Amino acid sequence: MLAKINNIEIDLSKPLDISIPLTNNEQNPIAWYQNAPEIEPVKMGDWIGKVSEGKSSTNFNNIFFNPHAHGTHTECLGHITRDFYSINQCLKQFFFTAELISVEPKAVGEDLVITKEQIESALRDNSPGAIIIRTLPNPKSKKHLNYSNTNPPYLEEAAAIFIREKGIQHLLIDLPSVDKEHDEGKLLAHKAFWNLKDVNQVNEDARFNCTITEMIYVNEEIQDGSYLLNLQFASFENDASPSKPVLYSLE
Repeated sequence: MLAKINNIEIDLSKPLDISIPLTNNEQNPIAWYQNAPEIEPVKMGDWIGKVSEGKSSTNFNNIFFNPHAHGTHTECLGHITRDFYSINQCLKQFFFTAELISVEPKAVGEDLVITKEQIESALRDNSPGAIIIRTLPNPKSKKHLNYSNTNPPYLEEAAAIFIREKGIQHLLIDLPSVDKEHDEGKLLAHKAFWNLKDVNQVNEDARFNCTITEMIYVNEEIQDGSYLLNLQFASFENDASPSKPVLYSLE
């Protein structure tokens, strides 16, 4: 199926899924000191909501998980504000021009950091609606890591400011957070990207319609460059939702 946007042809039959699915086993990534997700059939008395058990005509599971800790998720500024803001209310458009870049974080003391200079060099003069950051190296084991207490790489504040000032509205990254794991609650990159000056009294020019998507995985077969991004998420009235970002090549 072909579509044409601004005279650019897009083959919608060839999606490039960069999300990590939610599972209830050791294959699921974990962050923020949580246990694995739980996906279990409902049990009511001697009835079990599982066809293979022979007592139900349907599979009928309960699922317990945390969007931030258990896989690909998209969050709005309500993730860090005192007042409630929902991803379902903040994000109302779902297709964006996107630039995929690959960056090897630099060693800064005991940390690995993605710098402004790296982002600026990779983007060149491009100002897409979304930026997708693939960190190097890029082993498939990223899809199954337990990130808790490992001090993963993160985005420096200056890099987040640069992304904001480029007018980029959506930031996607293959890490559990754009900020340092243990940062004393500073959340410098989150605040810089959303232009959030006071979490207790949100400023009028904060970027309500902008999102951060974390814990994606971009296969090696997907080359750096320009894409169309379809940013899908479940309609949760919550600061974050599990999401399914999908890329389409620009023919």
